[in-house]
Amino acid sequence: MSGNQSRLDAIGTIVQNVSSETFDYQDIHTGELFNANVFDKAEMKKRLPKAIFQKLSKTIARRIPLDESIADAVASAMKDWAIEHGATHYAHIFFPLTGLTAEKHDSFLTPTEDGSAIAEFSGEQLIQGEPDGSSFPTGGIRQTFEARGYTAWDVTSPAYILENPNGATLCIPTAFVSWTGEALDKKTPLLRSMQVLDKQSRRVLSLFGDDDQTPVVSTAGPEQEYFFVDRSFFYARPDLMTAGRTLFGAAPSKGQQFDDHYFGAIDPRILACMLEAERELFKLGVPVKTRHNEVAPGQFELAPVYEDGNVAADHQQLIMIILKRVAQKHGLVAILHEKPFAGINGSGKHLNFSLGNASVGNLLEPGDNPHDNARFLTFCAAVIRAVDKFAPLLRASVASASNDHRLGANEAPPAIMSIFLGDQLTDVFDQIKAHGDAKSSKDKGELQLGVDTLPALPKHSGDRNRTSPIAFTGNKFEYRAVGSTQTIAWPLTVWNLILADSLDYIATQLEPAAGNGAFDRALSGLLKQIMDDHDRVIFNGDGYTEAWHKEAESRGLPNLRTTADSLPALSDPEVIELFSKYGVLSERELLSRLDVLLEQYVMQVTVEANLALRIGRTQIFPATLRTISEVADATEELKDFGIELENSTLTRLGKLAGQLQSGLNKLEELLEVEEHDLVAESRYACDMLLPQMSAIREVVDELEGLVADDYWPLPSYQEMLSIK
Repeated sequence: MSGNQSRLDAIGTIVQNVSSETFDYQDIHTGELFNANVFDKAEMKKRLPKAIFQKLSKTIARRIPLDESIADAVASAMKDWAIEHGATHYAHIFFPLTGLTAEKHDSFLTPTEDGSAIAEFSGEQLIQGEPDGSSFPTGGIRQTFEARGYTAWDVTSPAYILENPNGATLCIPTAFVSWTGEALDKKTPLLRSMQVLDKQSRRVLSLFGDDDQTPVVSTAGPEQEYFFVDRSFFYARPDLMTAGRTLFGAAPSKGQQFDDHYFGAIDPRILACMLEAERELFKLGVPVKTRHNEVAPGQFELAPVYEDGNVAADHQQLIMIILKRVAQKHGLVAILHEKPFAGINGSGKHLNFSLGNASVGNLLEPGDNPHDNARFLTFCAAVIRAVDKFAPLLRASVASASNDHRLGANEAPPAIMSIFLGDQLTDVFDQIKAHGDAKSSKDKGELQLGVDTLPALPKHSGDRNRTSPIAFTGNKFEYRAVGSTQTIAWPLTVWNLILADSLDYIATQLEPAAGNGAFDRALSGLLKQIMDDHDRVIFNGDGYTEAWHKEAESRGLPNLRTTADSLPALSDPEVIELFSKYGVLSERELLSRLDVLLEQYVMQVTVEANLALRIGRTQIFPATLRTISEVADATEELKDFGIELENSTLTRLGKLAGQLQSGLNKLEELLEVEEHDLVAESRYACDMLLPQMSAIREVVDELEGLVADDYWPLPSYQEMLSIK
């Protein structure tokens, strides 16, 4: 138990905490809650004239331009529905390059000449809004004096009601662009990339006779890992509160070494918070499915089922918002940082990715005999080519200062982009490489458990590999490198784009052979050629081992360990050409994102360095001196009683105090250096600031085990992770 009074007070508050946030969970069935606050198709059908509903439904289903003549009718119905749900305002929701959610609220009420007010909401207001276009990160696209920006209604992502104890707001998902029409957000390039993927997918499907003009969409099911920490501890940690991670903290005596938290019984207080968050998400139409304890104490996971990638990205933003809001009501803080606590499991956002449509289903479904499923093999080969060809871009899509602390650690995949296919698919593609086609698929088999009352379990086609950044998991690819704080929109945009490029390549190669009897031979030859050129990216072994790092180097696979290493890939001519060719981002738009990402990296590291400097000087160093003084005085006093203590502890404390002081002085000097451009600044932050912060941390973490506990100012790892 802590001896520091402020920490004792925090623990006392937690011990006395009794959550008053309860509800009658038997009053409303969960099924009735789902989509309760969403202006979905069922609600549209009830409220819109049949002809207008059909036009709107066709736009959504077929991804065709909106007939703007129906906007007024849709807006009127949406307004009436929202007001019935208690809404007084509407907000265009958009996703600027901060990676966060932004919103501008406007009232439905409009004053009239007689001094009263009426509720109005026009089609024009629904379709277009005008927030400031210069005060968000733009990477130079907009100057401070050029403020105009527009939000445009995304008809494919349904509007919803966000409730507050004192009211409700109609939220309308939108794209955000500048006055020049350039994308200033995460949604616009995602929508563009989905359109490109649809076009190239249907070119390939037509070769197999499967294209009925139903749009192909990418689907996503992003898992969300996070920590819960009591807010009394959170607000006592300026590093956790400001930077999202602890800059100092000695390893707890009991961390995750017993593996007793993983899938353990969920603490009642935590479960109450989870249940409320899930109810709120159900009302917003977010299909949350799974909850469980994660590996680290205090760590948890929430996972939705798969849905349209664009909607999944919007829902993922809602998941992060709702987790944080509901946690506050329960006296908790939801921490989404990738590595809030050093030395224990970090948090990711595994992006489960596939594609398909209502006509052909999931295009990454291998079936019982993958070797006979030519369409699946073609799309799977496209993924293999895409990952190998654009590995640096994939790595850059998950680059951030926070994710660098996680990638490559024991719970996360390395920065080397490789694919795990599993035994069955690896064997099929090995046959293709050797012979041009595959004749058989390994039997999945069954597990016999040796107990008569237990059923035989059908095995999957391959084991799971948690050390692979990209793993085939039965009917989808799981991109495990995405960070827990990240919007999935950017990595999903990259996935859509690189896969579209591969499908474009495949269609271009095969179209001359279509319909002339040579198609099967051309397909076999193309699949073999793709494996000959790109199978180096397939690796089914342990990605954590040093042996893999050496083997990956011999295969020529890039290992971009840090954000400073990986982000410059966005300026590679091949990457610029890729984005420009398909109209996802112009060169100017892409390079603006590079500037924003570099600037965010530098700012994050700089904020952390300044925090480390302040905490070290104003909290850790004084606590150390008080302990040194107290130990020295006690040692002298004991001499009066003839007791001589060996002074190794005092010597260690004095040595560490000197190292801390010199380390902080050096960090201050480093912070005064200015570089000439963002690439150089990111390199400097990575190579100079972070190593110096790590050196200071080693000293501080050792001091935590020596300084008197009643002087130590920061809640410990043991306290924050164990006391709920």
